[in-house]
Amino acid sequence: MELLPKTPGVNPEPEVLAKARRRRFAVEYKLRILREADGCKGPGEVGALLRREGLYSSHLVAWRRERERGALQGLGSRKRGRKTRPESVLEKQVVELESENQRLRQKLEQAETIIEVQKKISRLLGIPLETDGDGASS
Repeated sequence: MELLPKTPGVNPEPEVLAKARRRRFAVEYKLRILREADGCKGPGEVGALLRREGLYSSHLVAWRRERERGALQGLGSRKRGRKTRPESVLEKQVVELESENQRLRQKLEQAETIIEVQKKISRLLGIPLETDGDGASS
């Protein structure tokens, strides 16, 4: 077996792309192919159509399902992935109330810490604390 001589400094073009891209088909194209496939009557005509277009039979199966569900009627290309749903008014209110609750808890904790520090300082300095709610010291 004889190998072809390598040309120095010339790199061959890679045949495979670094990252394959998913093919996307327009709704009009899908409908046109489905009409052609439905019109094929003779043996091997659908296979010839698929080879000519570079498609797989699974494409036809999936597109027929979409057509039956009505997904191909006027929707155009759809975004893939999780569908977003609008938040209800109650959900927004719950989020707002939870954030306000968290803020108030932090404020309360800070106030309790300040009160504890004031008590310790008054004990250290021997200053009596007010025990009445009217502001008079005992």
